[in-house]
Amino acid sequence: MNTIVKPALLSATIGAALLLACCTVTPPAASPAPVSVSVPSLTPTSPGDSAPAGNATPTGAPQIVSTGLEAPWSVVFRNGTPLLSERDRGRIRELRPDGTARTVGTIAGVAGAGEGGLLGLEVDSRGRLYVYSTGEDGNRLQRFDVTGAPGSLALGQPETLLDGVASASYHDGGRIAFGPDGMLYVATGDAGQRNSSQDLDSLNGKILRMTPDGDVPDDNPISGSLVYSYGHRNPQGLAWAEDGTMFATEFGQNTWDELNIITAGANYGWPSAEGITNAEGFTDPVQQWEPAAASPSGMTHIDGTLFIANLRGQVLRAVPVASPSTSTTYYSGEYGRIRDVMEAPDGRLWFVTNNTDGRGTPGPNDDRILSVETARQ
Repeated sequence: MNTIVKPALLSATIGAALLLACCTVTPPAASPAPVSVSVPSLTPTSPGDSAPAGNATPTGAPQIVSTGLEAPWSVVFRNGTPLLSERDRGRIRELRPDGTARTVGTIAGVAGAGEGGLLGLEVDSRGRLYVYSTGEDGNRLQRFDVTGAPGSLALGQPETLLDGVASASYHDGGRIAFGPDGMLYVATGDAGQRNSSQDLDSLNGKILRMTPDGDVPDDNPISGSLVYSYGHRNPQGLAWAEDGTMFATEFGQNTWDELNIITAGANYGWPSAEGITNAEGFTDPVQQWEPAAASPSGMTHIDGTLFIANLRGQVLRAVPVASPSTSTTYYSGEYGRIRDVMEAPDGRLWFVTNNTDGRGTPGPNDDRILSVETARQ
């Protein structure tokens, strides 16, 4: 692990936070009746289109937070301390104030291959760590108590909340996030079994909604089921606007990547539909991009703007919530593949490169976390 270029930046960030905290596809052989949900009819933008990026925009040059990371996938803040997952090594790491990383623990049984491995992280109000990873028998969701003080954190024993979600070397989903309703949302991919996305008895190709203990909420759209929405190929980013509107990013196949507004019980069309099709019974995305310009991964919302990390497109994309069919791109090709983006406790925007994941071209300090100020109207 290398030292950061500007140690004072992260020290100030964490210190302040600690003080505050002390192609054509074949339709499935059989599918359930689609749920009809309407969203605004919006015209997709091309990669070169530009629009005001909402109320928050990056300003100034990004600063290095940390370097020398190995295929980082997700970053969360626990009482101000950044915790990150390294996909291939199966390690949970914490960042010290000087930007160096120490290993908090290694998740047992991680069977990473291709896109699988140690993926999404989330923290609840009690400081417990939720971890989505690929095991020998499929993808799973586990919860860990975290002990110790910053600089010496450790993981307790795992409690498995969900398992048996089919895995593969691609399309594993993996993003997890608490919504404003206090429920935990889990994005799962189709694991290459495309018809599973339309099978309501399968947990693959879905966005799942559960209580913090992994139970089915009484108000889920399908009684007794964790399924919140379906017809997804490989959703990767989850975020909510201030009014509670839920957004998700999704990898397409060869035609369109997507930004979707997620509604309870809605069918997003895969594998029968990819991108905006106006097909009856399916919910279209509010924005679409050619995969070479996007591959949208992690996403966060700040003050009316959705910030989206893009892998193949190698950009940070900003989408105004008030006009979600438009977008502005930043840092095109400057940092390579970008996997995740999040708001730090001090309000700065952090983003995570992913050039050591086997598909990028690593630079001498990759992978990195960088941060940038955001100007807000």
